[in-house]
This record gives sequence, C-alpha cells and structure tokens, in this order.
Amino acid sequence: MKPLRPVVILLLACGCSLAPHYARPATALPQTWKTAEGWSRAVPADQAPRGDWWTAFGDPQLDALMRQGDQHNQTVAQAAATYAQARAAVREARASLFPVVSLDGSVTHTRSGSGRTIVSGGTVSGGGTTTTGTGTTTGTGTGSTTAVATSGARSTTNYRVNIGATWEPDLFGAIRNSVSNAAATAEARGADLASAQLALHGELATDYLSLRGTDAQLAVLQATTDAYRRSLQIATNRYDAGIVARTNVFQAQSQLASAQSDLEGLKRTRTQYEDAIAVLVGEPAASFRVAAVANWRPVVPDVPPVLPSTLLQRRPDIAAAERAVAAANAAIGVERAAFFPDISLSADYGFNDNSIAKLFTSAASLWSVGAQVAQTLLDFGARRARVAQARAAYDAAVAGYRGTVLTALQDVQDNLVAQTILARQETLLRTASEAADRSEASIRDQYRAGIVVFTDVVTAQATALNARRALVQAQLDRQTAAVALVQALGGGWTASPATR
Repeated sequence: MKPLRPVVILLLACGCSLAPHYARPATALPQTWKTAEGWSRAVPADQAPRGDWWTAFGDPQLDALMRQGDQHNQTVAQAAATYAQARAAVREARASLFPVVSLDGSVTHTRSGSGRTIVSGGTVSGGGTTTTGTGTTTGTGTGSTTAVATSGARSTTNYRVNIGATWEPDLFGAIRNSVSNAAATAEARGADLASAQLALHGELATDYLSLRGTDAQLAVLQATTDAYRRSLQIATNRYDAGIVARTNVFQAQSQLASAQSDLEGLKRTRTQYEDAIAVLVGEPAASFRVAAVANWRPVVPDVPPVLPSTLLQRRPDIAAAERAVAAANAAIGVERAAFFPDISLSADYGFNDNSIAKLFTSAASLWSVGAQVAQTLLDFGARRARVAQARAAYDAAVAGYRGTVLTALQDVQDNLVAQTILARQETLLRTASEAADRSEASIRDQYRAGIVVFTDVVTAQATALNARRALVQAQLDRQTAAVALVQALGGGWTASPATR
C-alpha cells in the first residue's frame, strides 16, 4: 500500500481552485428615491408587480395577446434556445470531471509466402472481421486490404478485445472552474431569457395601449370632423343668404380638410401599431387584425415603488450582468491553472489471441496502468498574457455590471417622476379640455347670432380639438409610463437563489 500513498495524496488534492474568491461587486445604492410633489414613499417589494402584471389594466384582449406572444414570439424562442444551449454546455463541461471509458476490438489477418509477407488488417468497434487475399471484408472499421497471389502461402489471424479508461484529475481546478464558468454563463442566459420575456411584455403592452390611444384619437377627430362639416354647412348657408363673406366658407373648408388629413394620418399610425403587435405575437401582419373597441376607457394601475436595495433581486438584466462577472472570475482560475502540470491516468484490460475460441481465457488476458505528466517549460509569456486577458475581462464585466445597476436606478427614478407628473398633467389638461369645449360651444352660438366672426369660431374649434387630443395623449402617456415603470422594476421577475 505504501507505493499508492503518493497517488492517494495527489487525488485528495483534487478540488483545489486557483480562481479568486468571488463576491458580488459592491455598488453604491441610495436609501430611497428622489422625492417630488405628490410622491409615494418606497416600500419593500412585497406589493410590487408580480407575475401577470398586465392584468392590472383590465383588458381581456391584452391578456390574450400576452399569452399568444409567450407561445409564438420568435425573440423569446431564440433566447430560450440559447439558454438550452448554455445548459447543455454545462453538462458537457461537468462530464470532463469523470473518466472516459472506451471499448474496442480488432481482427488482423496476416499471410506470408515465397519470402514475401502481405499484411492486412482493420480495427472495429463491437466486433467484425477483415480478411485478405481472396477473402471478403465484413463488419465496420478502418484499414486496407491487399490481394497478392502467392504459392506456399502461410496465414495467421489475431483477435483482440480491449476496454480502457482515461482520467485527468482536476488537481488545480481548471475543470471545476470551467464548469463554474459554464454554469454562470447558463444562469446569465436564463436571465437574458427573462429579459426577453419582460421586453416582449412591455413592448406588447405599450403597442397595444398606443393602438387603443390611437383609436381614442380617431374617435375625437371623427367627432371633430362631423362638427366641422356642420360648421361648413352653417357658413355656406349664411353665405348663400348674403349674411357673411365667402371667406367664411373657405375657412370652414380648409379647417375640415386639415382635420380629415389628420384622420388619415392616424389611420396609418394605427395600422403600424397593429402590424407591430402581429410581429410580437408571431403572426403575419397581412392577416392580423385588432378590432376597435367602442367606448374604450383607459385604466392606469397604481404601481408602488420599491426600495432601491431590492432592485438588484428584481431586474433580470442586473442578474445577467452579475453572472457575467462570476463567469469572468472563474475564467481567471482556468487560465492560472495552465501554470501547473497536466496529469492523465489510464488503465486498459483486454484479451489477445490467435484463436477466437481461446480469446476470453486467462492466458489471453492483458492489462496495463499508466500515468502521464505534461508541463510547459517555456512559452515566452503566453500564459501570463492569457491570465492578464482574463483579469481584464473580469474588470470589464464588473464595469458592465455597475453600469447596468446605475441605468436601472435611472430607469426607475425617471418613471417614478413621470408617473407623478403625468397624473398632475392629466388633471390640468382635463380642466383645459372642458373649458375649451364650453368656449367652443359659446362662440359657435354667438356666430349663429351674428355677434362674432367665423375666424373666432375657427380659433375656438382648433383650441378645443388640441385640448381634447392632448388629454387623450396624457392618458396614454400615463399608461405607457406605468408599463415602463413595471419594466424598470423588473416586472414579475425575481432572482433565483443562484443569482442573488
């Protein structure tokens, strides 16, 4: 047993890692968000959006589109395939920790005569035969055959079956760090998949709500063009009666045509949103339709802010960036292990005999055990350069992680402020729209009574239309800001224990 002690001690050293100790890069986080008038104080993440957050908008068609997008969106499908590929790479890397076992067999037929010897043979896996001369070849394997006619020829056949194993002990952690690198990369790809799903949900919700906002704008403009037609008829009647100049008719016609042009432009915008939704849910744009909904009313859900410290566990892009740092850290250990020797152990056991009947007897058995050590003595700094590259890649990953965190904090801060300010703007614009409607009605009555000129009517109608459209846009902005805030907070995603 004493000769085996060095081997045992050597094998017990397996598991040593030369990678630096890993810890999540430190990032300065604010205690709370920047305050503003009308601010809601940040709370722990328990009440933050989770799961199917878009259901808070109360739109069944949006819910159905989300389900369709999850099943058929090609960007998500691509991210899922990339994640599966990364997981398979982890299994491949982990397999290197274990021995490789192989089985092979061969049959060699040798013929000699007249002072000449012609040898032909082949190697097969799982059995087979190879013959030379006037014989035939069957089975699978590699080799060549040569046929030579000789007199007084003498032939022999040799059979061999062998099972062997090779193993490279991971004495200095190169394989284990490769596994860690692959595992961290796979976790990053998993977070990328979550990011793709979050982006899909956010973009789909934004496009759908924008389409509904465009429908609302179309309804406003349609009602306005109807009113403009009535104004044109009034101006025409008054001109025909000789009460007003013909310029009133021209002004009414110009106003109506401009509104109709805006109406056509909105129809084009609606089609573009509809086509964008088709791509997101995996359907051809030419055959996809989203019907208008009569009396649709915008719903703006309340999205409570969370503490900045919880954002690191809620954003999949932050998790992906952090896992990239972990992968880069493991890569340093892989490169540092190159300074130490590579050790390979091998063992073979098999049978070799000229008779297949006696092949599997003890007399025909043979075995071997071996070890190989390889060490690079001089590479003129190549290994040090690779370690330096790995360290630089780690530093780059750390900078990318910190940049991602800062961008995430900015996203939340901007959208929290937008949520508060847009709510106030909507209130003010609603007041302005109601006042403009009353002014328009009053001036139109005054025009019929001959108190004001038609230019005053045109001005009042344009003011009322702009106020109505601004109010609809403010409502849409509040909805899309809520979607953007949910995305900034990570949607319904939370980090798994491996990525925290």
